[in-house]
Amino acid sequence: MKTSFSRISESSADDWKLIMNEQLTYVSKLPDRILTHLELLRGDYGGFPIDRLEHCLQTAKLAAEAGEDEEYIVCALLHDIGDTLGSANHADVSAAILQPFVSEANHWMIKHHAIFQGYNFFHLLGMDRNMRDQYKGSEHFDRTAKFIEMYDNPAFDNKAPKIPLASFEPMIRRVFCEPKNSMYKKAFGFE
Repeated sequence: MKTSFSRISESSADDWKLIMNEQLTYVSKLPDRILTHLELLRGDYGGFPIDRLEHCLQTAKLAAEAGEDEEYIVCALLHDIGDTLGSANHADVSAAILQPFVSEANHWMIKHHAIFQGYNFFHLLGMDRNMRDQYKGSEHFDRTAKFIEMYDNPAFDNKAPKIPLASFEPMIRRVFCEPKNSMYKKAFGFE
């Protein structure tokens, strides 16, 4: 079933009732789409010693082993999910996907992780490795530096045991079950 208007300004409350019912079904399948999109990282090495999916899995595993909370672990898992569509701004894409569902601290960490990771290699590309220093005044600076040092940076180990994506599926489903930060919370019935 679908509506028949040709301009949103001509829509009715009944139209929006139908649209929102359809949207709720679509929104409920977001975890499935995220898992499918993560699979697109499999086999994409981009010159690295392991593929992008394995890197994300290793990052999440390291965070889990260190005792980080579930939301943080999911952020670690999805930190590079933006690589496929945002080659020039992957951190922004990853952060945009996560933003409605995670804390401001976790969102900030993922949004800025590429600049912080740059400390480890920007100088090899003729860039400023200290680019992250522009954020020294941020309350999330240390959190993001820790994310890079403890989880993102060491997660390129081609000798590490393989980790099944399915082991993180329940966490993804829980974190993405309800938006925390969305203007559509009320419309979706989460308020």
